[in-house]
Amino acid sequence: MTFLSATLDRVKPSPTIAVTTKAAELKAAGRDIIALGAGEPDFDTPENIKAAAVRAIAEGKTKYTAVDGIPELKQAICAKFQRDNALTYTPAQVTVGTGGKQVLYNAFMATLNAGDEVIIPAPYWVSYPDMVLLAGGTPVTVEAALEADFKITAAQLEAAITQKTKWFLFNSPSNPTGAGYSWDELKALTDVLLRHPHVWVMTDDMYEHLAYDDFKFCTPAQVEPQLYDRTLTVNGVSKAYAMTGWRIGYAAGPELLIKAIRKVQSQSTSNPCSVSQYAAVEALNGPQDFLAPNNALFQRRRDLVVDMLNKAPGIVCPRPEGAFYVYPSIAGCLGKTSAGGVLIDNDETFATALLEETGVAVVFGAAFGLSPNFRVSYATSDAALTDACTRIIAFCNGLHDAR
Repeated sequence: MTFLSATLDRVKPSPTIAVTTKAAELKAAGRDIIALGAGEPDFDTPENIKAAAVRAIAEGKTKYTAVDGIPELKQAICAKFQRDNALTYTPAQVTVGTGGKQVLYNAFMATLNAGDEVIIPAPYWVSYPDMVLLAGGTPVTVEAALEADFKITAAQLEAAITQKTKWFLFNSPSNPTGAGYSWDELKALTDVLLRHPHVWVMTDDMYEHLAYDDFKFCTPAQVEPQLYDRTLTVNGVSKAYAMTGWRIGYAAGPELLIKAIRKVQSQSTSNPCSVSQYAAVEALNGPQDFLAPNNALFQRRRDLVVDMLNKAPGIVCPRPEGAFYVYPSIAGCLGKTSAGGVLIDNDETFATALLEETGVAVVFGAAFGLSPNFRVSYATSDAALTDACTRIIAFCNGLHDAR
């Protein structure tokens, strides 16, 4: 008999955290490291949001709160969904968790039984399949290839649905690709879902406000109102409001599901940080004028990275619609040997050799379920991105045919 749970054998640690940790260790050891693995903005939380947190502390708002969110925050979330997405919810239909990850995990824990399937487009955020496995479900991945702009089709979704399908997990703009589904592309998927009333929809809209060029964000329950009663719309303040460390995520959906999520949370973490909740109220209710200049900054960085990486031999880097990631292919680098003598036989050896030989830390594509690729987070300074891309180009220029 082993001491640890057999459930742990079904999952693996987060590769993105592993890459970030490895980069930090090398930097602490004196190496010149540029870390492009972390998925968080490099600028600070807006001052009005920080001030709201300070006020909350000064006013003694540091006690336990309702398990799944203070009334003020739930009202702010309802107002946000109405304002931004034309979705009407009541506070009883809202849950607040310690980050979007907890909300997703709670929903799976509240609904999945052994044998239940969750359809997940790949490439996917690294945590999706493992959360499904931890909850006892079965992840079913559907490949969204580079040639399809990293988006699945209605035919692919239709083919993946079985009688065991419980959820379709949807993320746009996407981590790790930045790909965003247009209204018409999403409508094609929701048309499929209408034909399968036993399938629920879980949306991860964390990158909603990070959309570029003429791309317009939309979410499934907005595109197809008939799905409203079987959709959990998940969002949070981490990315757009530069509040990753505050750990506030939220979702809205049918009251029956929200009650079940509340039960899970009541016996695990209980309420999210009280001070963070009051800060999130200000984030959602306060001025939103910083979003546009931040988007312009990210769009400039996206263009810088895409343009530079496409100059690297063997790399093809699409230009995504949103988020702050690119997901270039290294198909043209496979089978070659690096200047340091490493045979590049997959994207993990590429990323490892890149880190060891150039000091640039990226996340290999297999972690996201689609190879041969790697993910770059461009949520860092122009100078760091230029330096990193210059090193990547030099690394690729140094690749040669294996002898």
